[in-house]
Amino acid sequence: MAGVATLEIAPEDGDQRLDRWFRRHYPALGHGRLEKLLRTGQIRVNGKRARAGTRLAPGDRVRVPPLGDDGEKRAQNRPDPPIDEADAAMMQAAVIYRDADMIALNKPPGLPVQGGSKVARHLDGLLGALRFDAAEAPRLVHRLDRDTSGILLLARHAAAARELTALFRSRSLRKLYWGLVVGVPKPPQGRIDAPLAKRQVGAGERVVATVQGGQRAITDYTLIETAGRRLAWIALMPRTGRTHQLRTHTASVFGHPVVGDGKYGGEAAFPAGFEPRLHLHARALELPRPGNKAPLVFTAPLPPHMAAAWRFLGFDPAPAVDEFAPFEDAP
Repeated sequence: MAGVATLEIAPEDGDQRLDRWFRRHYPALGHGRLEKLLRTGQIRVNGKRARAGTRLAPGDRVRVPPLGDDGEKRAQNRPDPPIDEADAAMMQAAVIYRDADMIALNKPPGLPVQGGSKVARHLDGLLGALRFDAAEAPRLVHRLDRDTSGILLLARHAAAARELTALFRSRSLRKLYWGLVVGVPKPPQGRIDAPLAKRQVGAGERVVATVQGGQRAITDYTLIETAGRRLAWIALMPRTGRTHQLRTHTASVFGHPVVGDGKYGGEAAFPAGFEPRLHLHARALELPRPGNKAPLVFTAPLPPHMAAAWRFLGFDPAPAVDEFAPFEDAP
């Protein structure tokens, strides 16, 4: 039986819960045993006691005690989990760009990016379908909410994962989202600068706008088109990357929840005649390249429920020449 190990969190493993990291790397370790090791302080992060929900960041150091035969074997070189033909076809059809270093995927709405205690089917578990000619499955380098669709980048090897993670952390790439919101924002273009924090609400957790104890969160927005005073198509560019930032900013700060977002918009987020699903889509991502090379720009078509809403409202989702243009002058 091996002794205590101290492992450094790799870039592709950052920004996730500690229990999910253990599930990924020590799949034979049961949840009950993990909780006991945490309660007794045998598992630590950066020398401090930790909980199952402790968020990890690249470079963090995790103390892993001896786990015995049921959990000692790490999962880094385990075979890909079995994937049925329908899921494999769905994943491959979602690819919109691929080269030797990365894959750009149009993530379907409703598919969680990672697993959890009640989540058996998730994108991370289906990445084996996207090996193509590579020696390993691609890796996650950032996240989207379960119900948000659109551009998701995957790294095809460790070096690419480090580079892409660094770009996300330095905020040197740009992300643009499309949303259908209730009401019409005024002014039609501007910036939401409101700190956000996680709070326990009943049996669950929710992000709230707060002055005290929050992390700074900035979202630029511009109005694209309206359906009278009832609904509006807006473009959103997050300048920071907080959990549920766009949903909280539009609903709690702006007063215009995203259609289908009952968590933050309540009943007002469900206007009659629209499918009760989140109408938020990661539309475009601009990735800088070294030297004088032009940046890579990826765009993802709307998912079916949003495309139906656009048709019903008479909105034209045809690609703009430069969808980032309205934000060029923003500081």
